[in-house]
Amino acid sequence: MSYLVLARKYRPRKFAEMVGQEHVVKALTNALQTQRLHHAYLFTGTRGVGKTTVSRILAKSLNCMGVDGQGGITDEPCGVCQACTDIDSGRFVDYTELDAASNRSVDEVQALLEQAVYKPVQGRFKVFMIDEVHMLTGHAFNAMLKTLEEPPEYLKFVLATTDPQKVPVTVLSRCLQFNLRPMAPETVLSHLGHVLQAEAVPAEVGALRLLARAARGSMRDALSLTDQAIAFGSGELQETAVRQMLGSVDRSHVFQLIDALARGDGPRLLATLDTLRLHGFSPASTLEDMTEVLQRMAVYQTLNRSGGSAAQGSERDESDPEAAETQRLALLMPVDETQLLYSLCLHGRAELGLAPDEHSALTMVLLRLMAFKTPVQNLPPAEKKNLNSEPEAPPVVSPQATPAAAPATHPPATLETLETLETLETRRTPSAPAHNPAAVPTEAQPSAPLPQWVALPVRQQPEPATERSTRYDIAAAARVPASFTATEEGQIWFDAVQKLQATESITALVRELALQSQLIARHPDGHWHLRVERESLNQANARERLTLALQEAGLASALTVALGAVIDTPARRLAHAAAEQQQQAEALVMGHPFVQHLVQNFDAKIVPGSLQVSAGQQRLPAD
Repeated sequence: MSYLVLARKYRPRKFAEMVGQEHVVKALTNALQTQRLHHAYLFTGTRGVGKTTVSRILAKSLNCMGVDGQGGITDEPCGVCQACTDIDSGRFVDYTELDAASNRSVDEVQALLEQAVYKPVQGRFKVFMIDEVHMLTGHAFNAMLKTLEEPPEYLKFVLATTDPQKVPVTVLSRCLQFNLRPMAPETVLSHLGHVLQAEAVPAEVGALRLLARAARGSMRDALSLTDQAIAFGSGELQETAVRQMLGSVDRSHVFQLIDALARGDGPRLLATLDTLRLHGFSPASTLEDMTEVLQRMAVYQTLNRSGGSAAQGSERDESDPEAAETQRLALLMPVDETQLLYSLCLHGRAELGLAPDEHSALTMVLLRLMAFKTPVQNLPPAEKKNLNSEPEAPPVVSPQATPAAAPATHPPATLETLETLETLETRRTPSAPAHNPAAVPTEAQPSAPLPQWVALPVRQQPEPATERSTRYDIAAAARVPASFTATEEGQIWFDAVQKLQATESITALVRELALQSQLIARHPDGHWHLRVERESLNQANARERLTLALQEAGLASALTVALGAVIDTPARRLAHAAAEQQQQAEALVMGHPFVQHLVQNFDAKIVPGSLQVSAGQQRLPAD
């Protein structure tokens, strides 16, 4: 006797044997019990979830004669009468299965419909089952519409498809549609355990868990892989052998990769990737396993933050030996990085085929997160100081101070002050050597007095946390305007830029430099000092044109632009004002009685982002 594969040997013969599709089973059994039967059914779902199986069970339920031959329509077919056995063996004359993938033309459909005029020969109903119905041509669909809408009372249509989007709506409207869902790995794992117990095949739980994950929701795929694993393992299922057969990555390596990413440990990350390459593990399988672990980490982080059910979590921990490591990584990695890494792994899976080497593509996918995670030890010394301590504001220097007394009474200068002074000295007297207090004798210092500066109010305020953060959230930066902290010098610079824009004295790059800059200090002799974050804006031509515009407007005589963090720029003020105006407009619309009436009585919703503030604002009706 030839060997019968597990997928066929353990195909369900009645509704009680089906697993993972309780919603479909409940609807059909209730309809059979009350005999409220529709004339056309459409079963949709991915491969191997039970579309053909449920069709055959339905056909047996409609035609079952019972053990004594006196039975009627039932939700529990006996399985021993001639109708049940013939349908199981595929030779029941009143049950016809048509494969639309190979019989898709109008001629095949017309030949099938010609049989509809004849009453059943053996059974109670004729059942036409059309598999992969979406493969039929347009003419074939049109040919069956009339019969599908008003078939004879003894005829039932059962349609099955993996792609319901390709089925015409005229067909969908004539059928009861049931969506067979992909099965959860836990459901597949449990069913495989029962099957192997019946087959007397020893199996490790870890091996079954690998097979359940590899099946991707398809019970037929799970049973087929189990057949292959039994042959590969010489009659038994061991986790090591199954992992080798599937080419899947050991979860310990996945946990090491995520741990290295969470800690920003680049060398350890690359060493783990080299180990995966050495053992021949699949990069695609690596990303898939990482995606699954990250998804579970995100769920745990959400439950942990919102105070989720601890009882449910403990049950999952007992059934899954990897839960403890997953929870440890969830506590180690920030929530935003978990989401970012999940997206990178998900999109990186599709990029593997574009690279000449899949392992190189895997390396680049994981290193992409390292680009967004800057370790603190790599920051410049000045930034490290700002992260740990607030800068001290320099004392106010009186403009009436005597230049000769400057060396004796000038307050101690910081490194940043000296660098600024050197920049000013170089710009004011290009031919003179740079100011270096350590290289000039004490007797010569009175002859070169230091410039007199006004206090910098902006430096008395700590920079906002978003500027000190070592992580950069791209999505958040696109949604929320840049942080804004109002300063006295910022208001003066904002008024100056507005004046230059009104007279069209600055355009293009010069205007962008002015908008993105922050006024740090103003010298009594008319020398202004600006700071900008983007080096691409700090170009010599742009600085010269901005200086000329300030001189023509009578605002400043000289200008110095340095790179650094900013917290009060005209651009940020405008963005902040626009955001406040948008919030006020949204609050006005949402609070209007007419809108409240629509929301409360008609369940209306305002599409996010559809409210736009324009120059000519419209008023809502009063009632």
